[in-house]
Amino acid sequence: MLCLETPSTIKTLGLIWEPSTDLLHYSVPKWSQTDGITRRTVLSDTAKLFDPIGLIGPVVVMAKIFVQSLWRTSSSWDDPLNDSQQEYWLVFRSSLEALSSISIPRWAAFANAPVNVELHGFCDASIRAYGACLYIRTVSSDGSISVRLLTAKSKVAPLGDSKRQKKVSLPRLELSAALLLGHLYHKVNTSISLNTRSFFWSDSTITLHWINSIPSRWKTFVANRVSEVQHLTATGVWAHVSGLENPADIISRGMEPSQLENSNWWTGPSWLKQPSRFWPPVIQADPPEIPAEALEERSVSLPIRVQEPNEIFRLRSSFVSIVRLIALIQRFVHNIKPANRANRKSGFLQTTELNQSISTLVRLAQSEAFPNDVAALSSGGQVKPHSPLKNLHPVLKDGILRVGGRLTNAPIPKDRKHPMILPARHPLTDSILLQYHLKHLHAGPQLLVACVREKFWPLRIRNLARRVVHSCVNCFRCKPTVLEQLMGDLPPERVTPTLPFLNTGVDLCGPFQYRKVRKSLPTKCYIAIFVCLATKAIHVEMVYDLSTAAFIAALHRFVARRGKPNTIHCDNAQNFKGAARELAELAKQFRSQQHQAAVVNNCANDGILFKFIPPRSPNFGGLWEAAVKSFKQHFRATVGNSVLSQDEFVTLLARIEACLNSRPLTPISTDPNDLKVLTPGHFLVHRPLTSFTEPELSEVPRNRLDRWQENQELLRRVWKRWSTDYLSGLHPRTKWTQLRNNIDVGTMVLLKEDNLPPLRWRYGRIARIIRGLDGNIRVVDVKTSDGEYRRAISKVAKVLKNRPETIPPLKDEVGGPSEKAYAIATKLVEAHNQHDDNDDAPFDG
Repeated sequence: MLCLETPSTIKTLGLIWEPSTDLLHYSVPKWSQTDGITRRTVLSDTAKLFDPIGLIGPVVVMAKIFVQSLWRTSSSWDDPLNDSQQEYWLVFRSSLEALSSISIPRWAAFANAPVNVELHGFCDASIRAYGACLYIRTVSSDGSISVRLLTAKSKVAPLGDSKRQKKVSLPRLELSAALLLGHLYHKVNTSISLNTRSFFWSDSTITLHWINSIPSRWKTFVANRVSEVQHLTATGVWAHVSGLENPADIISRGMEPSQLENSNWWTGPSWLKQPSRFWPPVIQADPPEIPAEALEERSVSLPIRVQEPNEIFRLRSSFVSIVRLIALIQRFVHNIKPANRANRKSGFLQTTELNQSISTLVRLAQSEAFPNDVAALSSGGQVKPHSPLKNLHPVLKDGILRVGGRLTNAPIPKDRKHPMILPARHPLTDSILLQYHLKHLHAGPQLLVACVREKFWPLRIRNLARRVVHSCVNCFRCKPTVLEQLMGDLPPERVTPTLPFLNTGVDLCGPFQYRKVRKSLPTKCYIAIFVCLATKAIHVEMVYDLSTAAFIAALHRFVARRGKPNTIHCDNAQNFKGAARELAELAKQFRSQQHQAAVVNNCANDGILFKFIPPRSPNFGGLWEAAVKSFKQHFRATVGNSVLSQDEFVTLLARIEACLNSRPLTPISTDPNDLKVLTPGHFLVHRPLTSFTEPELSEVPRNRLDRWQENQELLRRVWKRWSTDYLSGLHPRTKWTQLRNNIDVGTMVLLKEDNLPPLRWRYGRIARIIRGLDGNIRVVDVKTSDGEYRRAISKVAKVLKNRPETIPPLKDEVGGPSEKAYAIATKLVEAHNQHDDNDDAPFDG
């Protein structure tokens, strides 16, 4: 139990509290080392000055500044300081004895019956340190005013870049002090939770100007700190105080302990104890002029206005139509001249007029894109070294820039020797490339480049050609980019060791032809390929037509020879669906006949389960698709164009089946001298159709096994090799290695159909998405104008949004003889009078 009337003292948080007077005192540490002071000693002594709320901040900051000055020297931690440094630190130590006489009231909050409580924060900076202090001002009901120091904080100024010897400027340090005050106020305000008025004072007009402006005006350093200061002090008001009355000046420069007790550090400036009308003005009417370089205003880059292309190039939407329009305007200009009344042009446009129109358009485009190069060559000079045309060695012929090149002596047409140069980004260039793309039946980028360069030489033509082809809707529809997804995990049927053909995949291929009897007409047939999902063993059966009955007959032959499978995986062919329905009806009929024998009932209860992959999604059945491909390779290489008899055909199927079942899966052992390999055929021997599970004999010595048990153990070792070598080889994903989230409900897609030409593929929207067991999207339902279809994402292509247009929207018609048309005609007359075109090359637009 503590008696508050006793004169005892209590130590708390490095301070001494005297309960009887409710005062705080500082205890001065006992210094043991008085000689051989090192950097480590100074840092240790500084840490002993424990000041949690910054009441003696002006004293502590002097120690911080001295510690920072030691970093400028190259001495190590345990090297003694020089004589002047040791003397300074010993004097500083002895001056700390004055702290023991300082008494600080613990209760700094309110006076009696407060009617107004305010927080006043001050900040300041010097070239060595910066700091902030916070005071609480209380006005009592009797009019008395109390001002007490609440907390303070200081930091030393950064050393700056030692390489360039560049320190942080004083205005930036003042802004850092304002930010320090903002953080200090935010922490105090959230701790005491008082609805008080807040005032923030600084003697830096530049800092106040920064804080009262939009942060984006200033450079990055200033803008970031101004934005944070505005956010932290949004509930307060910033104002200016003179430097002589700013108590934060004490903590930014430091003060001796003997001077601190009688300074205004504890109560702030004298005017804080007076009514607010005696305070400095909160808003200055006429702030002083501030140099522009000191404000660090962000430099604004104004975009240079690029000259827009002439409106002539936007009068028509295609190159042919604009060429014919300009030719008609030039004919009109020719016919209205009085000197040409007897020689007026009429009728269809001639090739000479069309070529003259092309030259005029190219000349106008070059004058807009390469004015300096045209002027340099017109005066008999050369293009400048930084010109984009320097590698082409351009020449000026009839006012048109042409490629000089090195093909002057080549036996090729003139336009190909010296093609006309076109700018890369210009409506005329775009329209020419689009015209050639359509003229050459949607030519690809490489062909388009070759065709255009026979007469024109656009800059960066390969990029332009790719852009034209990419933006062509018909080209996109003919070769869309289908969607992909990360290759899925293997199903349990592929990785679980089971009896051969217990889980089977099946596919049909064909048609093939054979002769039932000699000299008879060829007959069509099909081949059913059954693949064991676990061992890749293959069984081949002939199917005489695509009916359900024919497939069921082939399925019966397969079951009779290989045993009844549990599941059959296949695609959505109609004969497969029919077989699944008939097998289901047969199983239902067996189940309804209760008088059947138990064996028949068991067989009926274990009916074959068909699992269908999504429609037209062959990648979901890659195992049997690969088997079909291998079968066709063997069949076509053996038969060629011959038509076999039925007996020869069936024999060939059996031999191909034997070849496919002899394919190596993995080596039998790791012995380099062992040339045997594990094949699907290893799983088809020693296996009756009604085999049952055998006991595990791997722990029994081989010499104790009888003949049958030895054969079963050999078979088990084959399966063990399958599990250790073959199964481990299925880890890598050979395709589709990236996880994608590339489709959403409502996305417009193009439905890829194998039996339709590309331009007849239908558009649709994703109605729903179907995720696999791993959560990835591989199947979608697409809603089109004629129904809803389920497809794998490899059969849909996303329609690109915001496809770049090769030609911007242009006008379709030219108005009557308006001022605009007259101005265009005037420009063409001037161009025609300056250059007489004698180019008689045929128009190939």
